[in-house]
Amino acid sequence: MGWYVFAMARTRPVRGATLNATSTRFNLLQTEADGDWLDQRGDLDEAPVPLRTTVTVERPKTIISRNASPDIPFDRSINPYRGCEHGCIYCFARPSHAFHDLSPGLDFESRLFAKPDAAALLREELRRPGYEVRPMALGTNTDPYQPIEREWRITRGVLEVMAGTGHPVTITTKSDRVVRDLDLLAPMAARGLAAVCVSITSLDARIAATLEPRAPTPERRLAAVRRLSEAGVPVYVSIAPVIPAITDHELEHLVEQAAAAGATRVFFIPVRLPWEVAPLFRAWLDEHFPDRAGKVMATIQSLRGGRDNDPGFVTRMQGSGPWADLMRTRFAIAVRRHGLNRERITLRCDLFRPPAGPQGELFG
Repeated sequence: MGWYVFAMARTRPVRGATLNATSTRFNLLQTEADGDWLDQRGDLDEAPVPLRTTVTVERPKTIISRNASPDIPFDRSINPYRGCEHGCIYCFARPSHAFHDLSPGLDFESRLFAKPDAAALLREELRRPGYEVRPMALGTNTDPYQPIEREWRITRGVLEVMAGTGHPVTITTKSDRVVRDLDLLAPMAARGLAAVCVSITSLDARIAATLEPRAPTPERRLAAVRRLSEAGVPVYVSIAPVIPAITDHELEHLVEQAAAAGATRVFFIPVRLPWEVAPLFRAWLDEHFPDRAGKVMATIQSLRGGRDNDPGFVTRMQGSGPWADLMRTRFAIAVRRHGLNRERITLRCDLFRPPAGPQGELFG
């Protein structure tokens, strides 16, 4: 299996990946770097030209994705968007762009897909006979509150369906834009129907700016945790991923700040580098942390059985070996010190009422 790599002459301003590469894993043909870069490649003696974000409308036939993974705490999810403009270099969802013959690199964060029919499709699926209720997860692949949600409001439409039917929902996001929907989330939470997980990888704004260049700052995310908590929405913090020699020293402080902001639960996951993500991550290290790139990768391999990635269930989320054991010990001590993870967040499934059919909506 080969790679066709198109390296940028310099790091793109406010983008995560430094490469635009197409994998042949799915027997796709070689593709070239994005057109607006090619149009102006003669300018590369100067600064790299800006990379435009484009959005393509996608019309799927269904909107609920299902999984049976034993190490994932949900069996259904909705992703309003494909690709993510936050540009997180470590994002495990990057390889999914190869299904569209696009690069998991810069294409993933600049050539996005939106599903404007999501709310309508959800109504159809929820009213099907025999539908069994379980909490619906939003933000499991790409962020439901990434910047384009400001205009497209697809996540908002999905939440309106959830609120109207009494369907439980969990949200995972790196964006403080989630507080925009407190008018829906707070009443749902009061009924035991909603919980939010805010992902905070680092408290260092400079590190966050290279790891997650278009995501809100750590300060804004902590403020979102505080606002959600004050509104009565159960909120927990995901410290994921933890990157050795770059963010691992912040673990205890992140737990402390999560507790201070009102989170009731917190968890961490060591960095994962599946397939196409590993070379992108290595190139990012060489660009931003050349002084420690070798140490970072050696430590990652030590907790992944000598490889860049461990795809095995359970171990992929926890890591193995001395480094992973030390992280778990440090984390457990910090959690106890700050009184977190004492109770599980349980959402109600008994309040669900299927949406009315077309006739009911017309004459109701």
